[in-house]
Parts: sequence; structure tokens; C-alpha cells
Amino acid sequence: TGAVTLSLGNAPAGVTGSFDPAAPTGTSSTLTVSVGAAVAPGVYNLTVGGTGTAGDRSTPLTLTVSAPVSAVVASVSAGIDHTCGVTSSGAAYCWGYNVYGGLGNGTTTGSLIPVAVSGGLTFAMVSAGNDYTCGVTTSGAAYCWGLRGQLGDGTSGTDRLTPVAVSGGLTFAAVSARGFHTCGVTTSGAAYCWGTNGSGELGNGTRTGSLIPVAVSGGLTFAAVTAGDYETCGVTTSGAAYCWGLNSFGASGDGTGTSSTIPVAVSGGLTFAAVSAGFYFTCGVTTSGAAYCWGYNGGGELGNGTTTNSLIPVAVSGGHTFATVSAGASETCGVTTSGAAYCWGYNGYGELGTGTRTASLIPVAVSGGLTFAAVSIGGSGSTTAPHTCGTTPGGVAYCWGYNGYGQVGDGTSGTDRLSPVAVSGGLTFGP
Repeated sequence: TGAVTLSLGNAPAGVTGSFDPAAPTGTSSTLTVSVGAAVAPGVYNLTVGGTGTAGDRSTPLTLTVSAPVSAVVASVSAGIDHTCGVTSSGAAYCWGYNVYGGLGNGTTTGSLIPVAVSGGLTFAMVSAGNDYTCGVTTSGAAYCWGLRGQLGDGTSGTDRLTPVAVSGGLTFAAVSARGFHTCGVTTSGAAYCWGTNGSGELGNGTRTGSLIPVAVSGGLTFAAVTAGDYETCGVTTSGAAYCWGLNSFGASGDGTGTSSTIPVAVSGGLTFAAVSAGFYFTCGVTTSGAAYCWGYNGGGELGNGTTTNSLIPVAVSGGHTFATVSAGASETCGVTTSGAAYCWGYNGYGELGTGTRTASLIPVAVSGGLTFAAVSIGGSGSTTAPHTCGTTPGGVAYCWGYNGYGQVGDGTSGTDRLSPVAVSGGLTFGP
């Protein structure tokens, strides 16, 4: 038989296919499908066509595009009073407050500069919470360290000064630590949570805390989840947003203000690429790059020019096209598709990075003209002092805001940083 000419049909813009060999004379060829960043999540019905001397043939092919987890996983994560990051080689480093062991270096001594997390593990990502930290290794194993109770190792009586394995043997794609609970998504899209559960933030239909991972109810397939202070939200592989937990101010976005111990759909029918849960509010980015926020807005953290709470998503002002957002205590930051960082909300400690302490009800540019890949806002609750960190596409980490414990990482403490300063050590963060 002669050579066969192969082609990929019915592919949407941004989806391409290549065959190896391109014109096989045998019985097999390998198809590699490339999906561009602008392709919306969903299920696409493609065809593989073949033309040869024996005639034409066509075979159906189903392509499932998930919402990009990478949009919500920053290589540097800001916690309540410490910061952690993963270098390009997979080494984890932390800096700042360490009384409960959140730095993971086997001590309770704080550090003004990055110190290596003990154990020699190779991490894909880390997430800093309230005096504790969790991370996922490149093999999908989850580890946590620091303040007891939300580490997922089945114990609650002892702070862990070095990483301990999360119970259950699950294989995670990512985890999110905030408040006093942790949630994660497995590589198969199942969501699990552990820790405190007074508001239903574990999503398993109860208000009973758990020292080990429990499955989130509903059977949804998630691309990512984000833990807030008292609530949790997630984006399914089809781009639908769901939230659960405390909803008194509308952080679940379902229009009710009623808390739920199981996932409820966010109103509006928007298709999200990522969401980020903060303190009583949530923000997200749609697949087209539009930012929306919902919930509490006393500090202008919803970014729509008002201080009015909203039970449903409202568009962030300014018309920016965002790649990612991070919700904090009373402020929000985001990075546009061109790498510009913007922040809005409360700014008492310089966490907006504008060089001032002036709050803003709409997005304002972070000073310095840096190009960022992602940002992460720390702090927790209304009484804490937040800081913000971000990484450039080249892997350089910068932080700004409250620096009472050295969480900015520039070798100092006691002086807030109103604009970005480079983290000491010359480490390269990111994938």
C-alpha cells in the first residue's frame, strides 16, 4: 500500500495536531495535539482523516480541555505571616514567622531570608496558610508542616517542624492552605479537604473537622480548588465555579447569603479559568480574562468602585484582561496577560504595592514596572497585616506590604515595604 495522508479535522482555533510519521506507509502513526492558552475548557469532537490509494477514512476523536490549574498556582505563596516558594529545581524555601514551624526547617526560629525546607523533597508547588504550609511533590504526594490540626497527618496535638505526609495515599495535582483548613485536587479531579470545619468549609455535608482528607460532596470533577478563611471554592474541568462554607456576606456567590456544607454553583453562568477565595469574599478570572469578585466589600476588595457587598459576581473595573487573581484579607491583586500587576482594596500596610498606603476601590498598578507571572496575597481575617509576593517570568521573587516578621524576605523586619523589593538569596522560583 502507498503512503496515507493524515489530517485533524473540526479543530477549534488554537488546537493543532501533528502526526509522526506524517505520511505513514505502515499501520500506525502518533498524533500529538497542542492546545493554546486561549482555548476555552470543554469537550470538542474532532476527526482524524486519512487519504490514500484505497480511499478516504475518518475516525472520531474526543478532546477534553480542562481549566488551567497553572493559572491559580503561584511558585511563591504568601501566608498569614510567612512566605514559601518552590525553585525551578523543585526545592522549597520559606521565610518569615516560624513559632509553629511553618518554615519547615526543623526549628521555631524565624528567618528574614529564605531557608530551605527540610527533608530533601522535590516539590511542584507549595501553599502557605495560617502558620503552616502544605505542598505537593512532583510525584503527587502531599506534605504539610507547621501549626497542628490542619496538616492532614491524622494528629492534632503536635506542631510539625518538618514536612509530614498527608494521610490517605492520594495523588494530588495541587493543594491550597488558608485559614485553618487545607483542600486539594487529585490528578483525577477529585477534591478533598481537611482541618477545621465550623462553617462547612470541608464541603462534606457536615460541620465536623477532620484530621485527614475527606472527600468533597457532589461528585464534581475539579481542575482546581482554593481555600479561603472560612470557605472554599473550586473550578470544574468545564469551567463552572462552585463554593461551600461560610456565606454570610456572599462569598459563595450563589445569590443567597446562606452558608452551605456542600458545593453550590456560583451564579451568573460564567466560565472560569481560576478562582481565589479570601476573607469573606472570592474573586475569579474567566476564560476570556475578565475578573469578577463577590462577597464582602468593606475595603473595596471586589474592585468595582464601591464598598457594597455582593451576593453574586460583579465585574472588576478597568477592563483589564487578567491571567490570574489572588484574594487576600481585604484586598485583591491580579496579573494581566501582558504581565502587569494590579491590586485593589485596603492598603494600610502597602500591600497594594503602589508606593503609598492609600486604599483603592478599583485596580491600581503595582509600582516598579515589573513583569509578573503570578502574585499571591497573604494575611488572614480582619485583624492581620497582609503582604503580597509575586514572581517574574524569569523566576525572580518580589514582595511588598507588612514586614513585621521578615515575610518580605529582603533581610529586614519592622519596616513595611510600600513597593516591590527583591527577595534575598538569588533563588530562581517557578517551573
